[in-house]
Amino acid sequence: MKGVSPIRIDLASDTLTKPTPGMREAMARAEVGDDVFGEDPTVRQLEQRLATLLGKESALFVPSGTMSNQIALRLHCRPGDEVLCDANSHIFNYEQAGYAQLAGAAVRPIDGHGGVIHLEQLVDKIRPDDVHFPTTRLMCLENTHNRGGGRILPYDGVAAICAWAAEHGLARHLDGARLMNAVVASGISAADWAQHFDTVNICFSKGLGAPVGSALCGSTEAIHQARRHRKLLGGGMRQAGILAAAALYALEHHVDRLVEDHAKAQLIANAVRQIDGLQLPFEPVDTNLVVFDVAAERGTAAEFCDSLREQGVRMLPVATQRVRAVTNLDVTMEACEEAGEMLCG
Repeated sequence: MKGVSPIRIDLASDTLTKPTPGMREAMARAEVGDDVFGEDPTVRQLEQRLATLLGKESALFVPSGTMSNQIALRLHCRPGDEVLCDANSHIFNYEQAGYAQLAGAAVRPIDGHGGVIHLEQLVDKIRPDDVHFPTTRLMCLENTHNRGGGRILPYDGVAAICAWAAEHGLARHLDGARLMNAVVASGISAADWAQHFDTVNICFSKGLGAPVGSALCGSTEAIHQARRHRKLLGGGMRQAGILAAAALYALEHHVDRLVEDHAKAQLIANAVRQIDGLQLPFEPVDTNLVVFDVAAERGTAAEFCDSLREQGVRMLPVATQRVRAVTNLDVTMEACEEAGEMLCG
């Protein structure tokens, strides 16, 4: 666009990362086969590693987190069933109502704070067994929570909600697109988080820095059925080992370094706390997402982001007065410090 400065510091999303030289080399060397026939050894290696990492029996490599979540919904729900999830969850807001289009399910959104739902909000949300009502079938949680500003769900709360759901015959699914951020920041293992859920989605193309891919983990039978759903939805890939190699490299080299992204986010959050007209709606800032509100006198979020863009910094307006900044491996600590200084306007 004429007159717009080139982007020097891009904090719009952690999906914007480029493969590192080491990752590209791993992709180039990957042994491959036809994954639809179950013959890609690198995909098989990735799926086995993920199953072990999350303490599940099996895993399935898929193109995207949205597909992974939608496969899980098809696994757990029949047409006319109802899903409980946070009102700001990715499944409810950013997946084109796929639960309705692909699973024939409805969603009953729960108003959590910063993505955190408390058990007492759920106790009366299971529908009675009555011909007038949908059947409550599935409980979905998201960890870390995107629209909650990268919030890590309280572990004890997750355990309590999932135990309650199991007691009432509900299946449990975790949208763990950024689960490894929660693992690194909390010190709680991926398997400990995952043990409370029947199925778990994990994404490689966000903070882990791979170019493509997510996975759905669960029981052997669930993943056997998930493979059928993946094929139906167009997610069957052929020599996918090239992509699986990137995910394997990310698991080996890019998990521990997530702590650096969290430290970068603190630089931006600390700057927000010191600037009049900006406010963090959710405290503390747990991981690599910083969500902040812009006072009306400073313009709309879109106008605020336009002014940053003129200085070569990109952040994302996510509501009329709300902005999101996401740190990642392609943005340095120094760049995040500079971005924080530019928030003053």
